[in-house]
Parts: sequence; C-alpha cells; structure tokens
Amino acid sequence: MGSINRSSWKWLYVGLGVKRWLVSLVAGMTLLGLGSAYLLVELYREIILPDIFYYLTLQFIPRVWRGILFVTLAVALVALSLYKLSQSLLAPFTRDDTNLIDALYRQRARKRGPKIVTMGGGTGLSMLLRGLKEHTDQLTAIVTVADDGGSSGKLRRELGMLPPGDFRQSIAALADSEPLMSQLLQYRFGNGAGLDGHAFGNLFIAALAGVTGSFERALTEASRVLAVRGQIFPATLENVTLCADVRDADAPRVAGESAITQRGMRSRIERVYLEPGQVSAFPGVVRAILDADLIVAGPGSLYTSVIPNLLVRDIQSALAASPALKVYICNVATQPGETDFFSVEDHYAALAQHVGAGIFTHVIANNNFALNFPASAKSQMVRTRARAPLLRSEPENVLQSGAGARSADGARAFELMLADVADDAQPWRHAPAKLARVILDWYNGKK
Repeated sequence: MGSINRSSWKWLYVGLGVKRWLVSLVAGMTLLGLGSAYLLVELYREIILPDIFYYLTLQFIPRVWRGILFVTLAVALVALSLYKLSQSLLAPFTRDDTNLIDALYRQRARKRGPKIVTMGGGTGLSMLLRGLKEHTDQLTAIVTVADDGGSSGKLRRELGMLPPGDFRQSIAALADSEPLMSQLLQYRFGNGAGLDGHAFGNLFIAALAGVTGSFERALTEASRVLAVRGQIFPATLENVTLCADVRDADAPRVAGESAITQRGMRSRIERVYLEPGQVSAFPGVVRAILDADLIVAGPGSLYTSVIPNLLVRDIQSALAASPALKVYICNVATQPGETDFFSVEDHYAALAQHVGAGIFTHVIANNNFALNFPASAKSQMVRTRARAPLLRSEPENVLQSGAGARSADGARAFELMLADVADDAQPWRHAPAKLARVILDWYNGKK
C-alpha cells in the first residue's frame, strides 16, 4: 500500500504533462456538475416527488455536508476510473512488473537525461549501453569499423560492407523490445553450409544494407524497427584496416584486428594505427561529440575496440573542442594478447599515447576484488588494479610502461575514481546497472 501511495504522488511531478489535463478534466466535470445541478434544482422545484425522495436525496443531512460528500465521491470515482482506464489502454506497452506512472515517470526522466556519447565496440560497449539506456534516451554510440574476424569479417570481405558485428551488439543493447528479439539478433548459426558461424543480426543488417542501399541507412532502419533508444554511428564509413607495431624484430608490423590480438600473445603491442591514415569521420559523430554533455570511452578491448575510434583525426579534433566531461572506463580485467599485466595507469598511458593526455582527464576503475574468477580464466586474465603513486625516490623504470599516466612530479595525470562495477556472475566484466549508476552519480557530482 505504501508503494502505491508513493507512486500516486508521482502524477504531480513537474514535466510529466499530466497536471494540466487533470485540471482541465476537473474543470469540465465541475461545469457538467453545475449544469446538471441547475436542471435538477429546477425540476425539483416544479415537480412534486414521492416522500421516498426525501431519503434518496439525503435531505436529512445539511446541504454543506451533502455537497462535500458528493464532491468527495465524485473525485474518487473519476480518479479510479481514469487510472483503471489508462492502465487497461496502456497495458500492452508496459512490462507486467511495471507500474504505469513509474513507467511514464522514467520515460520523461530519460528524455531529460544528459547527452552521452560512448565510444568502443564489442561486449564492453554493449554492456555500457544496456546500463545507460535506463537513465537517458539521448545516447550516441560510436562504434569501431575495424573488425575483420568471424562473421563480420566474412561479410566484410564477401559483400564489401562495414563489419556489422559490433553494431549488432549495440542495437541489441539499446533495443526497447522483447528479450526474445534481442536473443534473436545475437543468435549464431552452428550448422549449415554458408551459415556456420554467422549471427542472425549480422545477416539482418547486411540484408537491410542491400534493401536500403547503404550501411548507414540500414542502421537507421534497424534502429527504427527495434525501437532503439538513442542512435548508433560508425566512426567512419571508409574501409580501414587496423595495424599495429609490436616488439618483434622479425615481423614488427601486424595488419588486421584479429591478427593483432593473436600476435599480442607473443609480442607486446607498441602502438596501433589505421590504414589509410587520413579518413573522414561520419558526419553525425562530430555533431554528437560537440553537442555532448558527457563522453565515455570504454570499456572494451583497449587496442582493438576503444582506441581505433580515437584514431580518426576528425574525432580527435572534435574531442579536443568539445566542452563535455570526458571519462575513460578501465577494464575490470586484463585481456590476453592486448593488455597482459596492465595496471589502470598502463591502460591510461596507452590511451594518452594515441589521443593525448589532456583529452580524457578522468578514469573510473573497479575496486571490488572479492569476487572469484573461474579456474578456466585465472591463467589467462588478472584483475586490473591501480598502482600506488610513483614517489620521487623510486626508479623511473618501475612504472615505465605507465609513464604517460603521470606528470613530471609523479602525480597521476588523471583523476581516478574507484568503485564496485564488477558483475557478480562474471567478475571479469562490468555490471551494466552498477557501471551506469556510478557514471551518472559521478557526472551529476561534477556538473
């Protein structure tokens, strides 16, 4: 009962667009009541009624109390009728466990939420989007186009289109549709000539690109059909290859995203870059960055999902010009082949090496180390931790790999916030709800 009363008061919250129509409805009912009263009074005076009407019209009660009684009953009946009617009409559009006014309030709150731009790809980006979409509808996901492995790589080579895999995951994360539809997009065929390994969502986007004539139009139509909250943009529409320089005297250069991670198992990645190097950003990306309130990079594969977006020069320029708050979400665990033995400082140093130390000035990292990794994962990944500040008396090579993360006096070049953002079931990943709440609380505090 207490929760029902608390929910009822939300009808009076500012910005819902409900109070004005309630006032209009009350005014209309009042005029209707006054008109009916005039007619009834006139009939009552002109017509002789049986004695029983003395009791039916409650004449044994003073007129003032009769009026109060009738008004109270009328308001209660109108309110109950409107609530039940709206509940019946809108039931198909709300989840079974969602109160109508709570759903309406959340929708209005999301429309007033901050303009957030996210950058990345793969599972990390989709986790972030799944959490943020509950707080704002003004979301823009900038997705890397360098993927060349698996189903996306096959479609990219055979159809000459941008790799759809990371876009599929972002669409599934932002879709305001039945869970079954999200599962359908993520479904991966296991058997069948030509279909083995393909995800249904990848084929869906490829088919839409063929029907609409362009990849960007396919993203727009897929977002419309699946009621996506926000917008999803490719970093660039040009066909790019992600390359890397590694510590390998025999073969210091690696071409292709999937090959970079494999080579990283044997040789440390020095830097990554795009070929061709001079590519234009998708126009909507630059507008979104310049108009954003908050820009979030990560989480996700550092060298193959997050940094590739930042290698587009137009995006770098827009980031430098944008007045938005900018934060990097450090991975909960290291990724074999990319960030083996990396600390938080090492992650930031790699980011700063490619985009500049002054762009992302804040970092959010996990501090919940109590959750246990499964035995199969312990040998491949470790938790990402922040190292203690480098003291002047310590040798410079102690944190050589993270040198770009510190200023000349040894202080961090970024503001670090530690919070519990790890998933209880999969502790090597972020929990969408936890991460989104931490980001929004940090943003509101900074704002």
